[in-house]
Amino acid sequence: MKLILRALLAILCITGVAWAGSYLDRTTLLINESHRAGAFLRQRGNDRELARVVQKAAEARLDAAQKMTVPKEVVLAHPHVLIVLEHHERAAAAAAEGDTQRLLIHELKADEEERVLRSVLEQLGWPIAKP
Repeated sequence: MKLILRALLAILCITGVAWAGSYLDRTTLLINESHRAGAFLRQRGNDRELARVVQKAAEARLDAAQKMTVPKEVVLAHPHVLIVLEHHERAAAAAAEGDTQRLLIHELKADEEERVLRSVLEQLGWPIAKP
């Protein structure tokens, strides 16, 4: 009986790790793609049509993050993920409007919030790799 309980406990622990790991993979993908799109946009800041495409992609990333299942192990970090993605979306919206200053402000705010996110995840024992 004890052997069965230990086996079940081990399975539950592994499942929790796998689930949090999947969340971290999804989060890393969303954050890294936001970085990539932001860098691409900054290099071509005057292309408003490109900025609209980047904004639509940023909206989709934010929507995906809002609908993700968040494991209890990292629930404290998820609001920071949303804030990072919101700033990237707002940066792209600013670029689509031709407002370079606002673009840079939101990119800086996204970077600051990402540092907070990484710190929270590290404190929870779930660090993510930097892009």
